[in-house]
Amino acid sequence: MHPPDLPVRRSLGEGGSPSSGPARFNVLGTGVSGLSLDEARDLVLGARGQKRLGYICHATAYGVNAARSDPAFRTALNQSWLTNPDGMPLVWLGRHHGFDRITRVYGPDLMLAVCAAGRATNLKHFFYGGAPGVADRLKAQLTARFPGLAVVGTWTPPFRALTAEEFGRLQADVAAVQPDIVWVGLSSPTQEKFMAAAWPALDAGLLIGVGAAFDFHSGRVPQAPRWMQRAGLEWLHRLGTEPRRLWRRYLVQNPLFVLRTLAQLTGLKEYPMEIAETRKS
Repeated sequence: MHPPDLPVRRSLGEGGSPSSGPARFNVLGTGVSGLSLDEARDLVLGARGQKRLGYICHATAYGVNAARSDPAFRTALNQSWLTNPDGMPLVWLGRHHGFDRITRVYGPDLMLAVCAAGRATNLKHFFYGGAPGVADRLKAQLTARFPGLAVVGTWTPPFRALTAEEFGRLQADVAAVQPDIVWVGLSSPTQEKFMAAAWPALDAGLLIGVGAAFDFHSGRVPQAPRWMQRAGLEWLHRLGTEPRRLWRRYLVQNPLFVLRTLAQLTGLKEYPMEIAETRKS
């Protein structure tokens, strides 16, 4: 079978908060979890031995802005197990909304933190995504960096939607090793939509979308210096390394995010955290 239509997993409660899990704050209609990297790591570590908990997204300014014109993307972000604040603008907004302990939960950092701490309980990892050879290279790099890390499988998907036969093979491969975590490294919003559709059908604990972490931790693409990450300038580094692919994201979408956020904060525009159902054909 191929990934089913997007399931409705959660409804939004009074005040626009998910009915369970860490509290969220509203950024342009997307509910962002108000938590720290350490808190996110500990929640993920608790997935050991559990099945079909859901999936975790990492929200950025670009992502929540793009979700305004993509209801399926926004639904995926809002129905997640967690939607982490992966970007300093979202951290600043979280603090404005009273989440004093919030920190940036950067996907690549969460991956390293979970890999390091998960060795104590033999947390099992599966890598899905990346260009040909990247997932295997990622496995080699991380098992060398974290001796004892249990990587039980890798899968490199094609640059298109999986066929029913391909998804059936993925299901079988995951079921054979039953990972606690399936790390998903695809582009956004393909990554989030895939996780939202696929998680009920995969015999795993959590799916976690970490995007470029596959390229960073495999050594394929350099990361921004830590000072740029802390200052909210990682976008500038990425634009400099991949200008043709990312110019529109950062030079068009990010200014639009600022304008929309100002309108939301000043009350000129409301962005309710609704969930639009995906209809079956």
